[in-house]
Amino acid sequence: MLIITPAFSIPEDQLEERFVRASGPGGQNVNKVATAVELRFSVPASSLPDEVKARLPGLAGKRMNAEGVILVDSREHRTQARNREEARVRLAALVRQAFRRPRTRTATRPTKAARVRRLDAKGQRARVKAQRGPVRGDDS
Repeated sequence: MLIITPAFSIPEDQLEERFVRASGPGGQNVNKVATAVELRFSVPASSLPDEVKARLPGLAGKRMNAEGVILVDSREHRTQARNREEARVRLAALVRQAFRRPRTRTATRPTKAARVRRLDAKGQRARVKAQRGPVRGDDS
């Protein structure tokens, strides 16, 4: 059971783990033991609310494939157990982020003083650029 919020958790049967050999720390052990973890989570087949399922593709990015399966890879630690825990923590953080509704943007308008400052800065910049050009000397 992967706890996302106090009211929601992902059951174990919706998670698929695969253990593979990892590069990195571990010495000779790296060549013998499959310590890296690939954690797969199918979003369409999950029990997540529809609005969360809709937000996940944008948040997951390249970690989600065309079938809607999120792949979280962990190979940082020397032990399988720590890599497994790390992958689960990352997946939980991603799903937890999808549970948060994005705040709606409130349209605002710049103040009159801000518009004046912007136009003054544009005018100043135009005057600086107007000074640029070919140098005319007395020699020519």
